Amino acid sequence: MTITHVAMEVQVKGHDQVAVTPPPSTTFDNGDRQSRHQGRNLEKSVAAGGDSSTLIMANNKFHIDTYPNAEEDDHFCGEKGREPQFLHGDEAAQYLLEEQQTHHHQVTWLDIDNLDLATLDMGNMFNRVDSAEIIYQQKKKNIKMVGKYVMGDVLGEGSYGKVKEVLDSENLCRRAVKILTRRKLRRIPNGEQNVQREIKLLKQLKHKNVVALLDVLYNDEKQKMYLIMEYCVGGLQEMLDNAPEKKIPLYQAHRYFRQLINGLEYLHGMRVIHKDIKPGNLLLTLDETLKISDFGVAEQLELFAPDDTCTTGQGSPAFQPPEIANGLESFSGTKVDIWSSGVTLYNLCTGKYPFDGDNIYRLLESIGRGQWEAPDWLYKLDEKLAVLILGMLQDNPEERYSIQQIRQDPWFISAPEEKGPPIPIPPLKSDKYRRSTVLPYLDAYHYETDRDLEEVYFTEHDLNQELARKAAAAAAEIKAQQQHNSFATMAASSSNYHNAQSCSNSASHHTKEKKSSSLKRRAKKLTSCISVRKLSNCRPS
Repeated sequence: MTITHVAMEVQVKGHDQVAVTPPPSTTFDNGDRQSRHQGRNLEKSVAAGGDSSTLIMANNKFHIDTYPNAEEDDHFCGEKGREPQFLHGDEAAQYLLEEQQTHHHQVTWLDIDNLDLATLDMGNMFNRVDSAEIIYQQKKKNIKMVGKYVMGDVLGEGSYGKVKEVLDSENLCRRAVKILTRRKLRRIPNGEQNVQREIKLLKQLKHKNVVALLDVLYNDEKQKMYLIMEYCVGGLQEMLDNAPEKKIPLYQAHRYFRQLINGLEYLHGMRVIHKDIKPGNLLLTLDETLKISDFGVAEQLELFAPDDTCTTGQGSPAFQPPEIANGLESFSGTKVDIWSSGVTLYNLCTGKYPFDGDNIYRLLESIGRGQWEAPDWLYKLDEKLAVLILGMLQDNPEERYSIQQIRQDPWFISAPEEKGPPIPIPPLKSDKYRRSTVLPYLDAYHYETDRDLEEVYFTEHDLNQELARKAAAAAAEIKAQQQHNSFATMAASSSNYHNAQSCSNSASHHTKEKKSSSLKRRAKKLTSCISVRKLSNCRPS
């Protein structure tokens, strides 16, 4: 038997007044109107009860469902087959209290429309677990091959997909693969078109300072695309993030900047406008050769185009020139790359950006406001560098430096003095040598024993301790290297000072000896002259 409570909104205006109003819509299980009539009778009985009446009703956010022993409850049903009876006063309060304790898990139904999240007790809905109680299981290294390439660990992840290390099983060369999924590309505006354009461009480009595309694989079943590229151990942005002052020495920036200009000159000669030059798109190989990468927004000019005019700019906002920030319909593509290279050089040498803003709109407004002026501290850092950056960041594209002017600049021609140690390429997963991540998979596949198959469990506390230990070890190593370099510099300067001092002392001593000998010789000469010339008549005794 189904027992239905008629839910009504109750508003109490003091102890002696009770106002009862029925809800806008009430649902009955049997479909008749008798219960609605009893609701009106109940309203009359409350009005007649006076000050001694106490009404206990169910709130309209809750609904009392079927009780398992409803047919046996004398208070609620009476005899079998009779209509349900409503209880009043203390008897109703006592009955609801008992039912709440006995059937609490059956009577609470949430009304989503009128749900108040501020006062809702979420503890009854979600089971909270302390992070210390979570146990992790070490992932087994299962070998995977795509074509002739053995997959390794993830090197990085961008908006288009993941980048993993792979090993060519034919020549055992380390490669990198960019994994693209069609599902993710469809969520990016012009995602598929940008990828197809990048593949088309990379197949034409072959230069020492441009990343090379070696192979393209498709998996129609998984809707995936694999771009096999030459392996790079890291990028300039990663190096800057791990540098103590978020910058690199001038001589190191000069070395990378020269390679950037070489690669950029080749791209412009191939009618390719990169449009997104920045430290994050400049990679390094094991021998620190710079590679320009990520041609997702690049554009290739027509073969017989009269000039380098472009109409779209999709690069990073902090590296965009004023003509794009101000929304010009067309602009010089090569001068866009020159501007981005100038901002990149400024960022490498100072760890800062020439323009800043709280958000992208303020940033673009700051870029398009007017001519940028180099700060005084940049001239004190290196006057030639400040002049070069100022020439590359000219507000007027016609006055902005060209590739040929950059090559003739004094700072570009002559390398700065080497002061301090270079910033190393940061370690990959605590491995400063950046060893191949494919080898553990091969080792587990060929040499894994039963002992190695045992499941290893660890907690978040263990992970935090291991990360803290590795971070402390890396910081101690960097500090020790800096102290060693400073001591070496001090020792070199001290030895130079002592050498100079000894040289000056020896020179002065030699000078004194020479003076004394000359005086002695002069005295002897004078004595002899006197004895010979003045006293020529005297005979020697």
